[in-house]
Order: sequence, then structure tokens, then C-alpha cells
Amino acid sequence: MSAAYATFGLAPAMRAGGVLANGVFQVHRDFVDFIVDGRPLLFQLSDLDAVSPLASDVPPAIFTAQVRSLLLEADAPLPGGRYVIYGCPDCADLACGAVTAAIARDGDDYIWRDFAWQTDEHADLQLNGYHGIGPFRFRGDEYRDALGSLLREAAEAPRRRVLLVGARVALLARLAAALRTIGVGADITDDVDGVPADELRAYGAVAFGRAVGEEQRARIRRAFTDAGVDVTYVDGLAPIVPLLVAQIEHALDRSPLDRRRLTRLVAADGEAGVEVTSPCRVQLTAYRLDRLYRTHTHEVFDGVLEPGRHRIPLDAKAVKGEAFVVARTSGSVLVEPMAR
Repeated sequence: MSAAYATFGLAPAMRAGGVLANGVFQVHRDFVDFIVDGRPLLFQLSDLDAVSPLASDVPPAIFTAQVRSLLLEADAPLPGGRYVIYGCPDCADLACGAVTAAIARDGDDYIWRDFAWQTDEHADLQLNGYHGIGPFRFRGDEYRDALGSLLREAAEAPRRRVLLVGARVALLARLAAALRTIGVGADITDDVDGVPADELRAYGAVAFGRAVGEEQRARIRRAFTDAGVDVTYVDGLAPIVPLLVAQIEHALDRSPLDRRRLTRLVAADGEAGVEVTSPCRVQLTAYRLDRLYRTHTHEVFDGVLEPGRHRIPLDAKAVKGEAFVVARTSGSVLVEPMAR
């Protein structure tokens, strides 16, 4: 086995939830991803919709057990010394498929090898092995420090709750219901005066409807500032629930920009400009409002893109009038109004 070392690290990541164009709800998941040689390991697995076992919404005892398992302080959960590296974001059932690897000690080093796609207790390396990935040899101190930090630090969990402020109560109720369905908590209000700081700290974002005036926005921002709470503010682009869900999902994304698959979206001159950092499936959906404020939805692109920048033509009917484009990958979402 090669004596060359790979670097090991961890970084926050997200499996974007949302209300898809076909009405299906996709669950939001925050997790910790493995960074190998400065790049998310997940990106080396093509367009895989999966999360690591280090997800923020699992019970603390299970999260701790997962960390200790990767430190080899417990027996391997699968035969052959194999561990789940990425699993199904919806149910974590091995039957749905998972990326597994054999993890072992070699002196003070940790080695990850024999990566495979696995759907039952035994992996078929010849048929389902990821032959171009690994083995990776990690220095023991670097590996233990990275995983041990998850146990040592009582870091604040990602705040997957949003405060909705707007004039259209029925729309806000539908938006809150959609957000809760994908695992994002939502509350509706028109004022936060007198709300204790501890309650304000529960929110990761505040979303304003288009009818909310500057005075009301400033008052709410001031309340969060006075409470010492850092939140992301979202200006709702249009009264379209899937569009607003996408905006809020983007606002709640805490993963570093340079470690996302989807890093850029522009929409102008009848086309969309998209930039991705690894091969992945990208879905583009256009939403527009007609003169009667009815919503029209158009799926304009669905395909795998290679790393780099891409220009994708948009159907003129899809972006006529007041229109917006949503770009999705399995890990992130971006939203842009159509420039004129």
C-alpha cells in the first residue's frame, strides 16, 4: 500500500430540501461531510444523493456512537470491517443503498479502502466497488483531532427554523406547512417586540414578504441585533411557495461556498448561467407570474453537467414577464430573478 498520506477534515454540508416542481417534498438534512485532500469526498461519487452518518438531526447518543465508530472505538457495523460512509438521506436504510468502506488501523494511521455501493450486509467489490477511489491513508493525530472535535465541542446545532413576516396570512400558512414538511421549522409573526433573546436564537433566517415595509423590516432587524442573534434575512421574490422554499433553503445553507456543488446561477437574455464544481445532476425550474398573478411552472433543464460554467437556453414562454429561475443539485439550491 502506498505510503502517501491524504489529508482528513470535516465541514458542514447540506442535502437541500424543497418543494419540487412535481409537488414532491424533499427532506432537508444538515450533516458533516468528510474532506479528503481539501475536497468533499461526496463529490468524488458522481451525483449521489446521500448524507454521512454525522447528521445534525440524529439523537446525540447515536451521533456520538457514529463518531466513536469511525474512530474504531466500537466494532464495525458490517462484516469485513466495513462502515457506512454515506447513506440514504430519507431513511438511512441499507436496503436503499449506501457507500461503505473498510476502515482499519496501521500503526498510528487510519486507512479507508475498498469503497463500494452496498445494499445488504455483504459488499461485492468486483461488481459494485468504487475502483477509482482510495485507498486513503490518514495521519492518526489529524484524523482523531477532526473527529474528536465533534465530541469535545458543544457547538451550536444548525438552526433550521425560519421566522415568516408578511401580509398574506394564507400564503404564509402554506409556506410554513411546506417548510415543516421538508424538516424546516417555521413560525409566522408581524412583530418581535418583547420576544426574549433565547427565543430569537432559535431562528436561522427571517423571511420578509414583498408587502412588508421598511419600517417594519428595520424594527425586526433591530430586535435580532439587540439580542445578539446573527440571522440571514430573505427578501421574498414572489408569492410562489416553491420559490420561497428554495430561497429559504439557500439562506439556511451553512456549508462553505467553495465546498458546494452548485456555486453560481445567473438568469438573463433568455438563458441561465450555471457553475458546478463536480459532475452532478442539475435541475432548472422557471416560475413566472402572469398579469392576473397566477403562477406558471416550467421545468427547463434536467441533466448531468461536468465541472465548470455552462450556458443553458431558456424557453421564451417560461420566462415571459415576471419570472424566476431555481437551480437544484442534491446538495444545494440557488434562486435568481430573470433579468431584463
